[in-house]
Amino acid sequence: MREGAWKSLSEKAMDDLTKHIIENDLQPGDKLPTEPELSAMLGVGRGTLREAVRALVSRNILLVRRGAGTFVAERVGVMDDPLGLSFARDKYKLAAELLQLRMILEPEIAALAAFHITDEEIVRLEELCKAVEDSIARGENHAAPDEALHLAIAGHCGNSVIAKLMPSIHLSVEMFVALTRHELLSETIETHRQIVQAIRNRDGFRARDAMRMHLLYNLRLVENYGDTLDQSAESRGQGVPCR
Repeated sequence: MREGAWKSLSEKAMDDLTKHIIENDLQPGDKLPTEPELSAMLGVGRGTLREAVRALVSRNILLVRRGAGTFVAERVGVMDDPLGLSFARDKYKLAAELLQLRMILEPEIAALAAFHITDEEIVRLEELCKAVEDSIARGENHAAPDEALHLAIAGHCGNSVIAKLMPSIHLSVEMFVALTRHELLSETIETHRQIVQAIRNRDGFRARDAMRMHLLYNLRLVENYGDTLDQSAESRGQGVPCR
């Protein structure tokens, strides 16, 4: 069989597998039929099926567990680093640019969340807000609960595209905490409380302002750190470092 025809069969099998997941409303963690069953269902050979499965695994749509079978991935289609941000050499510059992007998006996301969120979802936001505070009080790295809080706000804004987009740019939360050595802890606690309070009160204007202030604190600190490092390197005659 010609290579082009092989690829065409494999791509069609990928489309049919994706269609099967959607039409059967399969959820993350759900198991797909066995390889012989899928091969018969799609009308393709096992080699073509395996090629299609490998491609869908690479796109984080499927997950293969040796000896257990093929499953729908936990975060379907969401790659860990689709923008290749982990390869950036200047981490302070990247953190600042991610925060600039978040300042464009997240204040409006918070305002939308204040409009769309349910009472049950507000309880979850309050739990996540407290989890950040408890982590800070214990002197722990609070990046994980901090990111979870922001992603939950995005998840409750009533826009599924935004909810899928945000994990790709929230690398800046963990990066910010690491780069700034856990500074701005009191500001983090206070502004998080203001954001959640405004969303609880269904006050989109205050939610927008509180989120903007929260991100602005972070952006200024990252930019100040970057400027300090640049000045220090220049004073030593080393030029601007690739951080």
